[in-house]
Amino acid sequence: MEEGLAKKLKILADAAKYDASCASSGARGRKGGKEGLGSTTGAGICHAYTPDGRCVSLLKILLTNYCLFDCAYCINRRSSNVARARFSVAEVVTLTIEFYKRNYIEGLFLSSGIIKSPDYTMEQLMRVAKALRDQGFAGYIHLKSIPEASPWLIEQAGLYADRMSINLELPKAESLKTLAPEKNAATITGAMAQMKTRIIEAKEERRRFAPAGQSTQVIVGADDASDETVLTSSAVMYGDYKLRRVYYSAFSPIPDASALLAAKPPPLLRENRLYQADWLLRYYGFTVDEIAAGGTNGMLDLEIDPKLAWALKHRAGFPVDVNSGPREMLLRVPGLGARAVDRIIATRRHARLRLADVARLSPGLRRALPFLITADHSPARLTDRADLRQRLVHRQMSLFG
Repeated sequence: MEEGLAKKLKILADAAKYDASCASSGARGRKGGKEGLGSTTGAGICHAYTPDGRCVSLLKILLTNYCLFDCAYCINRRSSNVARARFSVAEVVTLTIEFYKRNYIEGLFLSSGIIKSPDYTMEQLMRVAKALRDQGFAGYIHLKSIPEASPWLIEQAGLYADRMSINLELPKAESLKTLAPEKNAATITGAMAQMKTRIIEAKEERRRFAPAGQSTQVIVGADDASDETVLTSSAVMYGDYKLRRVYYSAFSPIPDASALLAAKPPPLLRENRLYQADWLLRYYGFTVDEIAAGGTNGMLDLEIDPKLAWALKHRAGFPVDVNSGPREMLLRVPGLGARAVDRIIATRRHARLRLADVARLSPGLRRALPFLITADHSPARLTDRADLRQRLVHRQMSLFG
């Protein structure tokens, strides 16, 4: 690789690390064949773990970190004193194909600062994806959409990309107005709505348009939004706009930071708890109000995961009998995952489950013990113990320490 291109790659790969909204779950059904390159079949992206446990990778870069916008929380904002670089369309295409041939990557995640105008920037991103497809590249492509760009350009990009993402940025519209004055919350959600419509139409008409759907990223800790506010925003994204994923990115201090930003970065554990809560929203039937009730003043409990926090505050509903309890309550037993619950329900049709049976069906049995009943186990008064929280916290710490 020539020196100039290597320097650009170093700058623009580093600049892209702040965007967490990349994954390929949902992409399927296209192989490169003998004359093509890559495949999306059965693979994920962005150093994510696929359902079968494989870790997959991508070339994650910005087209450029020059930007007309001056978002206070962004390292690449207009007023930031950082090294700048810009790839040409041809350079990104060459890097992607060459990296794939060397088995470095399985796809491309491409975002960009705003150069010249939102339309010009979106056109450049679209041209990269189109050029890759024209050269036979059948690997995964995730493009960052520019919400201020023409809907026609975004629609064209969706013809070549596997996933599109539009960053919500901040959970509160007023915070976005203060910290990112060139951006507009209504414009962002409007673009998400248009994307949802295009994806639904394409499925109904059996044509290709961003088959892996759309995702977004929310920055946590840059403003004073509580976890409850963040999760309420996520619930709207999943419900109204049918997003595949909401990614949470803990605000990271940047040089010459604005006084409008939070004085201290949030603990990284907060980001982890939000991901756990997000999982409860999507797969376990919890509402935002229920999850928030497990914490204090709208903030999740950092000491224990949100499912355990809810269970401890609703002990009257426990213990649950694995041999007769409804699925919705088994899903709320700490330590029991959705797959384990489905296995339990399938197995109990044929036999009464004992503790050893549940242990074979779920790796989280130790955490579940105070909250469930089996044919040979009852927690007696363990669920009511005043020190149950301390005992479970100590158990969690011993597992990770």
